[in-house]
Amino acid sequence: MMRIGFGYDSHRFVAGRPLVLGGVRIEHAQGLAGHSDADAVLHAVTDAVLGALAAGDIGERFPDTDARWADADSAQFVAEAMRLAAAQGCTVANCDVTILAEAPKLGPYKRRMAERIAELLGAAPESVSVKAKTNEQMGAIGRQEGLAVMAAVLLTDG
Repeated sequence: MMRIGFGYDSHRFVAGRPLVLGGVRIEHAQGLAGHSDADAVLHAVTDAVLGALAAGDIGERFPDTDARWADADSAQFVAEAMRLAAAQGCTVANCDVTILAEAPKLGPYKRRMAERIAELLGAAPESVSVKAKTNEQMGAIGRQEGLAVMAAVLLTDG
C-alpha cells in the first residue's frame, strides 16, 4: 500500500520572533506570525502526513483557538501525525519540501532542515529533500511579506 499526501502552509513575516523552518533556527531580521512557533515547513509536512492518512488537517487537530498550542514547538505536530501513521502501520518512504521565499537565503540551512525532518518522520536522511525557490519578486512572497511551503509525503505500509 502507498499513500501520497500534500501539505501547504504560509505565514507573514513579523518583527520580534525568531524564524524557525524545518525545526532549524534561521538567521533573519523577522520571524513568522502564528499561534505556535509558526514553523511553516513542519506545518506543511504535518498536513502532508495527515493528508496521506485522510486524517484531517493541522487546523482541525491543533487549532489556533486552543491555548495549549500557543508558541508550541511544531515538532509536536509532526510527532502526533506520525503516531497516527504508525497506528495505521504506515512509515514514510520519502518527503519532498519546497520553500518559496525571497529572503532569507536558505541554501546554508537546507541540509540541517532535511536531517531534522527525517528525524521527526523516522525516515532515512537521504529520503528527505528540502528545496528553496524565490518567487521572482512577484506577489506577497516577492515583496518579502512572508513565505510559503509545499510538502509531499509518501507513506507505505510497514
